[in-house]
Amino acid sequence: MSDFKFPEGFLWGGAIAANQAEGAFREGGRGLSNIDVIPHGARRLEVKTGKVPRPELQKEEYYPSHKGIDFYHYYEEDIALMAEMGFKVFRTSISWSRLFPVGDEETPNQAGIDFYRNIFLECKKYGMEPLVTLCHFDTPMGLVEKYGSWRNRKVLDFFLRYAETCFKEFSGLVKYWLTFNEINIILHSPFSGAGIAFKEGENKAQITYQSAHHILVASALATKLAHEWDPGNQVGCMLAGGSFYPYSCNPEDVWESVKKEQENLFFIDVQVRGAYPSYARKLFRDKEVSLIMEEGDLEILKNTVDFLSFSYYTSRCVAADMSDKASSDGNIIRSVKNPYLKTSQWGWSIDPLGLRITMNQLYDRYQKPLFIVENGLGAKDEIKQDGSIQDEYRIDYLRSHIQAMKEAIDDGVELMGYTVWSCIDIVSASTGEMSKRYGFIYVDRADDGSGTLQRRKKKSFDWYKKVIESNGSDID
Repeated sequence: MSDFKFPEGFLWGGAIAANQAEGAFREGGRGLSNIDVIPHGARRLEVKTGKVPRPELQKEEYYPSHKGIDFYHYYEEDIALMAEMGFKVFRTSISWSRLFPVGDEETPNQAGIDFYRNIFLECKKYGMEPLVTLCHFDTPMGLVEKYGSWRNRKVLDFFLRYAETCFKEFSGLVKYWLTFNEINIILHSPFSGAGIAFKEGENKAQITYQSAHHILVASALATKLAHEWDPGNQVGCMLAGGSFYPYSCNPEDVWESVKKEQENLFFIDVQVRGAYPSYARKLFRDKEVSLIMEEGDLEILKNTVDFLSFSYYTSRCVAADMSDKASSDGNIIRSVKNPYLKTSQWGWSIDPLGLRITMNQLYDRYQKPLFIVENGLGAKDEIKQDGSIQDEYRIDYLRSHIQAMKEAIDDGVELMGYTVWSCIDIVSASTGEMSKRYGFIYVDRADDGSGTLQRRKKKSFDWYKKVIESNGSDID
């Protein structure tokens, strides 16, 4: 496939999220977000997973989102570096609490609107399309504290006010939208995913799926609104992707992988097909879930997305009995260690063929254009004496995954674009570390928040520039 070229107009680029990059958590009238109360360190996981009923800021703890990489003040410099690589698209998110600080205000915060308009204008200056996520693990704490976040249907209306504000204010600047980032993560990390925390004795499944129903209705209505504001708007859903392999050919293991695939694709089935899947009845019965719906909800869900976007870092491996198997560390979604795959420094299996498998499975299932909006390698980078960062390991990872994309396109899969996570070093969503670096651009910031914030190109910077220039034909 040496002469293979990606489709004309293929959207090459990179991705970040507001809560991991912007910092300036109290500047410009911004309110607190759920991510702002998730600390770095020992308590991080219990807060993320909703085990702390009312998370609050503690003086003795460090909160990485408060500083991020200060994209809030560095965005012009950073976008110029992305343009130098030749980006066709830049994926970022809007911090909901920067537009509506508490979440339930009648009118938006003008300073927040101005900030994002300036970002999108900066992108347009370089011929770069913004790909904007409305809710990337970013729920205003005011809505968490006053309403219990998405468990309360009122939050749906507040989200729609926010979404319509975005479609109106950024009309003509943004045409690619994602409603909710990694919507399925609510099942595994409900507080970071959707601001959901639990009290003792609550039926967690009931609360999680009821909250998810509100999110799905909100997503469908936001999709409808986007199309009404501008018929040229394209709206996608977003999945934390990666196929679930059976640990063995034992039918029990194979059946477990089928169930895990259904659980993982449950919300995407609704967003792409416009209805709850047939297996939902048994799933809800088994989990003692009884959804409360309003009249018209099922009709609303028929407002389906235009394309399906997903993240892919790794595949998963599951068995009917997980207790006697070595687990794969580092990912919030539980997995058995796959003996056929090497792992990253953080224990994630490296599986480029798994990307081809995932792409084929998703396209076969949905027959909608795909968009890979996160793919990358978290690794510790070393600055050499000459100041260079020789991140060959990152190039090797990305090269093998781009090759898998080529093969999937040759298989018949329709792929719109590819945004590497992340184009610049940012705070890791999973661990809160800066040392787990993904970018083509090094940012001098340590896990404790210290550092000069100086930006420095890595070897992968020029490699990715060459990939884009050649439209994917030169990946060596």
